[in-house]
Amino acid sequence: MLVGTCAGVQRIWATLEDVRPWCLVLLCAGVAAAMAGPLPKPIPVIFDTDMGNDVDDALALAMLHAFESRGEVRLLAVTVTKDNPWAAVYVDLVNHFYGRGHIPVGLVRNGKTPEDSPMIRVPAERRRPDGPFLYPRKIRDGRQAPEATGLLRQVLAAQPEGSVVMIQVGFSTNLARLLESAPDAWSSFGGRELVARKVRLLSVMAGEFETGMAEFNVKTDVPSAQKVFAEWPTPVVVSGFEVGKRILYPARSIEEDFRYTQHHPIVDAYRHYGNMPYDRPTWDLTSVLWAVRPERGYFRLSEPGWVRVDDQGRTSFEPASEGRHRHLLVDELQRARILEAFLYLASQPPQGRAR
Repeated sequence: MLVGTCAGVQRIWATLEDVRPWCLVLLCAGVAAAMAGPLPKPIPVIFDTDMGNDVDDALALAMLHAFESRGEVRLLAVTVTKDNPWAAVYVDLVNHFYGRGHIPVGLVRNGKTPEDSPMIRVPAERRRPDGPFLYPRKIRDGRQAPEATGLLRQVLAAQPEGSVVMIQVGFSTNLARLLESAPDAWSSFGGRELVARKVRLLSVMAGEFETGMAEFNVKTDVPSAQKVFAEWPTPVVVSGFEVGKRILYPARSIEEDFRYTQHHPIVDAYRHYGNMPYDRPTWDLTSVLWAVRPERGYFRLSEPGWVRVDDQGRTSFEPASEGRHRHLLVDELQRARILEAFLYLASQPPQGRAR
Protein backbone atom coordinates (compact mmCIF):
# COMPACT_ATOMS: atom_id res chain seq x y z
CA MET A 1 0.00 0.00 0.00
CA LEU A 2 2.82 2.40 0.85
CA VAL A 3 4.67 1.59 -2.39
CA GLY A 4 1.53 2.28 -4.43
CA THR A 5 0.96 5.56 -2.66
CA CYS A 6 4.52 6.72 -3.30
CA ALA A 7 4.31 5.73 -6.93
CA GLY A 8 1.06 7.68 -7.29
CA VAL A 9 2.64 10.78 -5.82
CA GLN A 10 5.60 10.44 -8.21
CA ARG A 11 3.24 10.24 -11.21
CA ILE A 12 1.35 13.34 -10.05
CA TRP A 13 4.61 15.21 -9.44
CA ALA A 14 5.82 14.30 -12.94
CA THR A 15 2.68 15.83 -14.48
CA LEU A 16 3.42 19.13 -12.71
CA GLU A 17 6.79 19.68 -14.40
CA ASP A 18 5.97 23.30 -15.28
CA VAL A 19 4.68 24.33 -11.88
CA ARG A 20 7.08 22.45 -9.63
CA PRO A 21 9.38 25.46 -9.11
CA TRP A 22 6.44 27.55 -7.92
CA CYS A 23 5.25 24.77 -5.65
CA LEU A 24 8.72 24.63 -4.12
CA VAL A 25 8.73 28.41 -3.58
CA LEU A 26 5.35 28.31 -1.87
CA LEU A 27 6.38 25.33 0.23
CA CYS A 28 9.56 27.09 1.37
CA ALA A 29 7.63 30.27 2.14
CA GLY A 30 5.16 28.31 4.22
CA VAL A 31 7.91 26.55 6.13
CA ALA A 32 9.69 29.87 6.77
CA ALA A 33 6.49 31.46 8.07
CA ALA A 34 5.82 28.51 10.34
CA MET A 35 9.37 28.63 11.72
CA ALA A 36 9.09 32.39 12.33
CA GLY A 37 6.08 31.85 14.56
CA PRO A 38 3.20 34.25 15.17
CA LEU A 39 3.81 37.97 14.95
CA PRO A 40 4.04 39.74 18.31
CA LYS A 41 0.77 41.29 19.41
CA PRO A 42 0.48 45.09 19.45
CA ILE A 43 1.06 46.66 22.85
CA PRO A 44 -2.17 47.98 24.37
CA VAL A 45 -1.44 51.61 25.31
CA ILE A 46 -3.26 54.36 27.21
CA PHE A 47 -1.87 57.85 26.57
CA ASP A 48 -2.33 60.51 29.26
CA THR A 49 -1.40 64.01 28.06
CA ASP A 50 -1.71 67.70 28.90
CA MET A 51 -2.31 68.44 25.21
CA GLY A 52 -2.09 72.15 24.50
CA ASN A 53 0.65 73.14 26.93
CA ASP A 54 3.49 72.17 24.58
CA VAL A 55 3.69 70.91 21.03
CA ASP A 56 5.70 67.81 21.97
CA ASP A 57 2.41 66.24 23.12
CA ALA A 58 1.07 66.50 19.56
CA LEU A 59 4.22 64.96 18.09
CA ALA A 60 4.04 62.15 20.67
CA LEU A 61 0.44 61.38 19.67
CA ALA A 62 1.48 61.30 16.01
CA MET A 63 4.18 58.78 16.92
CA LEU A 64 1.65 56.53 18.63
CA HIS A 65 -0.50 56.53 15.49
CA ALA A 66 2.58 55.61 13.44
CA PHE A 67 3.30 52.74 15.82
CA GLU A 68 -0.28 51.53 15.46
CA SER A 69 -0.02 51.65 11.67
CA ARG A 70 3.12 49.49 12.00
CA GLY A 71 1.31 46.96 14.17
CA GLU A 72 3.37 47.75 17.27
CA VAL A 73 0.69 49.47 19.34
CA ARG A 74 -3.05 49.43 19.90
CA LEU A 75 -4.07 52.83 21.27
CA LEU A 76 -6.88 52.07 23.72
CA ALA A 77 -7.69 55.61 24.88
CA VAL A 78 -6.31 59.11 25.31
CA THR A 79 -6.97 61.01 28.54
CA VAL A 80 -6.24 64.70 28.99
CA THR A 81 -5.06 66.54 32.10
CA LYS A 82 -5.29 70.07 30.63
CA ASP A 83 -8.69 71.37 31.73
CA ASN A 84 -9.44 73.25 28.53
CA PRO A 85 -12.24 72.16 26.16
CA TRP A 86 -10.11 72.56 23.04
CA ALA A 87 -7.68 69.91 24.31
CA ALA A 88 -10.12 67.01 23.93
CA VAL A 89 -11.39 68.39 20.60
CA TYR A 90 -7.87 68.54 19.21
CA VAL A 91 -6.99 65.01 20.35
CA ASP A 92 -10.20 63.71 18.77
CA LEU A 93 -9.59 65.41 15.43
CA VAL A 94 -6.02 64.07 15.35
CA ASN A 95 -7.36 60.56 15.95
CA HIS A 96 -9.85 61.06 13.11
CA PHE A 97 -7.10 62.40 10.83
CA TYR A 98 -5.18 59.16 11.32
CA GLY A 99 -8.30 57.10 10.63
CA ARG A 100 -8.96 56.12 14.25
CA GLY A 101 -11.89 58.22 15.33
CA HIS A 102 -13.15 55.31 17.43
CA ILE A 103 -10.45 55.89 20.08
CA PRO A 104 -12.16 57.34 23.18
CA VAL A 105 -10.94 60.63 24.63
CA GLY A 106 -11.43 61.51 28.30
CA LEU A 107 -11.03 64.96 29.84
CA VAL A 108 -10.11 65.90 33.41
CA ARG A 109 -12.67 67.80 35.49
CA ASN A 110 -11.54 70.59 37.81
CA GLY A 111 -7.98 70.10 36.63
CA LYS A 112 -5.00 72.31 35.98
CA THR A 113 -4.03 74.83 33.25
CA PRO A 114 -7.44 75.85 31.86
CA GLU A 115 -5.80 78.58 29.76
CA ASP A 116 -6.52 78.74 26.05
CA SER A 117 -3.83 77.58 23.61
CA PRO A 118 -3.61 78.48 19.90
CA MET A 119 -1.87 75.19 19.10
CA ILE A 120 -5.11 73.32 19.82
CA ARG A 121 -7.75 76.00 19.23
CA VAL A 122 -6.66 77.19 15.78
CA PRO A 123 -6.58 73.73 14.12
CA ALA A 124 -9.93 72.91 15.75
CA GLU A 125 -11.56 76.09 14.44
CA ARG A 126 -10.31 75.84 10.85
CA ARG A 127 -13.06 75.37 8.27
CA ARG A 128 -13.22 74.59 4.58
CA PRO A 129 -14.40 77.31 2.17
CA ASP A 130 -17.82 75.62 1.95
CA GLY A 131 -18.31 75.60 5.73
CA PRO A 132 -17.48 72.22 7.33
CA PHE A 133 -14.56 71.82 9.72
CA LEU A 134 -11.27 71.21 7.97
CA TYR A 135 -10.51 68.36 10.37
CA PRO A 136 -13.48 66.06 11.13
CA ARG A 137 -14.17 65.10 14.73
CA LYS A 138 -16.91 63.64 16.94
CA ILE A 139 -16.23 65.88 19.93
CA ARG A 140 -17.35 69.43 19.16
CA ASP A 141 -16.85 70.66 22.73
CA GLY A 142 -14.56 69.23 25.38
CA ARG A 143 -17.48 69.08 27.79
CA GLN A 144 -18.88 66.27 25.62
CA ALA A 145 -15.86 64.10 26.43
CA PRO A 146 -16.25 61.58 29.28
CA GLU A 147 -14.53 62.28 32.57
CA ALA A 148 -11.00 60.88 32.41
CA THR A 149 -10.94 58.76 35.57
CA GLY A 150 -14.13 56.91 34.68
CA LEU A 151 -12.84 56.27 31.17
CA LEU A 152 -9.56 54.91 32.54
CA ARG A 153 -11.45 52.48 34.77
CA GLN A 154 -13.72 51.39 31.92
CA VAL A 155 -10.85 50.76 29.51
CA LEU A 156 -8.58 49.01 32.03
CA ALA A 157 -11.35 46.72 33.24
CA ALA A 158 -11.77 45.32 29.72
CA GLN A 159 -8.09 44.43 29.22
CA PRO A 160 -6.23 41.18 29.99
CA GLU A 161 -4.25 40.91 33.20
CA GLY A 162 -0.85 42.60 33.18
CA SER A 163 -1.11 43.78 29.57
CA VAL A 164 -1.45 47.57 29.45
CA VAL A 165 1.36 50.09 29.08
CA MET A 166 0.41 53.55 30.31
CA ILE A 167 2.24 56.62 29.06
CA GLN A 168 1.88 59.81 31.11
CA VAL A 169 3.36 62.96 29.55
CA GLY A 170 1.48 65.62 31.48
CA PHE A 171 0.47 66.14 35.09
CA SER A 172 -0.30 63.20 37.36
CA THR A 173 -3.87 64.39 38.06
CA ASN A 174 -5.71 61.65 36.18
CA LEU A 175 -3.53 58.79 37.38
CA ALA A 176 -3.64 59.94 41.01
CA ARG A 177 -7.42 60.05 40.83
CA LEU A 178 -7.40 56.61 39.23
CA LEU A 179 -5.45 55.24 42.22
CA GLU A 180 -8.01 56.77 44.58
CA SER A 181 -11.05 55.59 42.62
CA ALA A 182 -13.63 53.30 44.20
CA PRO A 183 -15.19 50.15 42.73
CA ASP A 184 -17.90 50.90 40.20
CA ALA A 185 -19.98 49.32 37.45
CA TRP A 186 -16.85 48.65 35.39
CA SER A 187 -14.82 46.87 38.04
CA SER A 188 -15.26 45.60 41.57
CA PHE A 189 -11.66 46.57 42.35
CA GLY A 190 -10.50 49.87 43.77
CA GLY A 191 -8.14 51.92 41.65
CA ARG A 192 -4.83 50.73 43.02
CA GLU A 193 -5.75 47.07 42.73
CA LEU A 194 -7.23 47.60 39.26
CA VAL A 195 -3.92 49.12 38.14
CA ALA A 196 -1.91 46.33 39.77
CA ARG A 197 -3.96 43.73 37.91
CA LYS A 198 -4.14 45.31 34.45
CA VAL A 199 -1.02 47.49 33.96
CA ARG A 200 2.47 46.13 33.43
CA LEU A 201 4.42 49.40 32.97
CA LEU A 202 4.07 53.15 33.45
CA SER A 203 6.29 55.33 31.24
CA VAL A 204 6.38 58.94 32.52
CA MET A 205 7.84 62.21 31.33
CA ALA A 206 8.43 64.04 34.59
CA GLY A 207 11.06 65.45 36.89
CA GLU A 208 14.68 66.44 36.44
CA PHE A 209 17.54 64.32 37.73
CA GLU A 210 20.63 66.44 37.14
CA THR A 211 19.96 69.69 39.02
CA GLY A 212 16.82 68.67 40.88
CA MET A 213 14.85 71.67 39.62
CA ALA A 214 11.05 71.61 39.88
CA GLU A 215 9.94 70.40 36.45
CA PHE A 216 6.66 71.66 34.92
CA ASN A 217 4.71 68.39 34.86
CA VAL A 218 5.50 67.79 38.54
CA LYS A 219 5.22 71.27 40.04
CA THR A 220 1.87 71.97 38.33
CA ASP A 221 0.19 69.29 40.48
CA VAL A 222 2.61 68.32 43.23
CA PRO A 223 0.19 66.29 45.42
CA SER A 224 -0.80 64.11 42.46
CA ALA A 225 2.82 63.53 41.46
CA GLN A 226 3.70 62.60 45.03
CA LYS A 227 0.82 60.12 45.14
CA VAL A 228 1.67 58.44 41.84
CA PHE A 229 5.37 58.04 42.59
CA ALA A 230 4.67 56.82 46.12
CA GLU A 231 1.80 54.42 45.40
CA TRP A 232 1.88 53.26 41.78
CA PRO A 233 2.09 49.45 42.05
CA THR A 234 3.90 48.56 38.78
CA PRO A 235 7.36 49.30 37.40
CA VAL A 236 7.81 52.97 36.42
CA VAL A 237 10.33 54.34 33.93
CA VAL A 238 10.81 58.11 34.03
CA SER A 239 12.20 60.36 31.31
CA GLY A 240 13.50 63.48 33.02
CA PHE A 241 13.62 67.01 31.64
CA GLU A 242 17.32 66.61 30.91
CA VAL A 243 16.72 63.83 28.35
CA GLY A 244 14.31 65.50 25.93
CA LYS A 245 16.04 68.86 26.35
CA ARG A 246 19.09 67.49 24.54
CA ILE A 247 17.16 66.15 21.51
CA LEU A 248 15.53 68.91 19.46
CA TYR A 249 12.79 68.29 16.90
CA PRO A 250 13.78 70.41 13.88
CA ALA A 251 11.47 72.92 12.22
CA ARG A 252 12.84 71.65 8.91
CA SER A 253 10.96 68.38 9.45
CA ILE A 254 7.70 70.28 9.94
CA GLU A 255 8.34 72.24 6.75
CA GLU A 256 9.42 69.28 4.58
CA ASP A 257 8.41 65.87 5.97
CA PHE A 258 4.64 66.43 6.19
CA ARG A 259 4.11 67.59 2.62
CA TYR A 260 2.21 64.44 1.68
CA THR A 261 -0.99 66.38 2.46
CA GLN A 262 -1.96 70.02 2.15
CA HIS A 263 -3.39 70.28 5.67
CA HIS A 264 -2.04 68.47 8.71
CA PRO A 265 -3.17 69.00 12.34
CA ILE A 266 0.33 68.32 13.71
CA VAL A 267 1.84 70.94 11.41
CA ASP A 268 -0.92 73.41 12.31
CA ALA A 269 -0.25 72.85 16.02
CA TYR A 270 3.50 73.30 15.60
CA ARG A 271 3.11 76.50 13.58
CA HIS A 272 0.74 78.02 16.16
CA TYR A 273 2.72 77.03 19.21
CA GLY A 274 5.77 79.18 18.42
CA ASN A 275 7.21 81.50 15.81
CA MET A 276 8.58 79.47 12.93
CA PRO A 277 11.19 78.30 12.35
CA TYR A 278 12.03 76.93 15.79
CA ASP A 279 13.36 73.60 17.07
CA ARG A 280 11.60 72.13 20.10
CA PRO A 281 12.79 69.68 22.79
CA THR A 282 11.29 66.21 22.50
CA TRP A 283 10.42 65.52 26.14
CA ASP A 284 7.19 63.58 25.59
CA LEU A 285 8.44 61.71 22.54
CA THR A 286 11.14 60.05 24.64
CA SER A 287 8.58 58.42 26.94
CA VAL A 288 6.62 57.11 23.96
CA LEU A 289 9.70 55.66 22.27
CA TRP A 290 10.86 53.91 25.44
CA ALA A 291 7.40 52.51 26.19
CA VAL A 292 7.01 50.93 22.76
CA ARG A 293 10.60 49.93 21.95
CA PRO A 294 12.40 49.39 25.26
CA GLU A 295 14.81 46.80 23.88
CA ARG A 296 16.11 48.67 20.83
CA GLY A 297 19.01 50.36 22.64
CA TYR A 298 17.77 53.92 22.19
CA PHE A 299 18.29 54.65 25.88
CA ARG A 300 20.10 53.31 28.90
CA LEU A 301 18.42 52.78 32.25
CA SER A 302 19.52 53.87 35.68
CA GLU A 303 19.83 51.31 38.42
CA PRO A 304 16.59 50.49 40.28
CA GLY A 305 15.42 52.86 42.97
CA TRP A 306 12.71 55.30 44.01
CA VAL A 307 11.76 58.71 42.65
CA ARG A 308 10.92 61.12 45.46
CA VAL A 309 8.95 64.36 45.06
CA ASP A 310 9.23 67.13 47.66
CA ASP A 311 6.60 69.76 48.42
CA GLN A 312 8.12 72.23 45.95
CA GLY A 313 7.93 69.73 43.08
CA ARG A 314 11.63 68.89 43.01
CA THR A 315 12.49 65.29 42.16
CA SER A 316 15.33 63.12 43.37
CA PHE A 317 16.32 59.52 42.77
CA GLU A 318 17.32 57.13 45.55
CA PRO A 319 18.99 53.90 44.37
CA ALA A 320 17.55 50.76 45.96
CA SER A 321 17.74 47.18 44.79
CA GLU A 322 14.05 46.64 45.61
CA GLY A 323 12.95 49.87 43.90
CA ARG A 324 10.31 49.83 41.15
CA HIS A 325 11.51 53.04 39.52
CA ARG A 326 14.21 53.75 36.94
CA HIS A 327 14.98 56.79 34.84
CA LEU A 328 16.32 57.15 31.31
CA LEU A 329 19.92 58.01 30.42
CA VAL A 330 21.18 58.97 26.97
CA ASP A 331 24.59 59.52 25.42
CA GLU A 332 25.70 61.38 22.30
CA LEU A 333 25.59 58.36 19.99
CA GLN A 334 22.11 57.44 21.13
CA ARG A 335 20.81 60.98 20.55
CA ALA A 336 21.33 60.70 16.79
CA ARG A 337 19.48 57.37 16.59
CA ILE A 338 16.64 58.66 18.74
CA LEU A 339 16.15 61.79 16.65
CA GLU A 340 16.12 59.75 13.44
CA ALA A 341 13.37 57.55 14.90
CA PHE A 342 11.38 60.62 15.96
CA LEU A 343 11.56 62.15 12.49
CA TYR A 344 10.38 59.01 10.69
CA LEU A 345 7.65 58.14 13.17
CA ALA A 346 6.15 61.57 13.85
CA SER A 347 5.92 62.37 10.14
CA GLN A 348 4.74 58.95 8.96
CA PRO A 349 1.67 59.41 6.70
CA PRO A 350 -1.65 58.05 7.89
CA GLN A 351 -2.65 54.90 6.07
CA GLY A 352 -4.05 55.81 2.68
CA ARG A 353 -2.87 59.45 2.71
CA ALA A 354 0.63 59.15 1.24
CA ARG A 355 1.03 60.30 -2.35
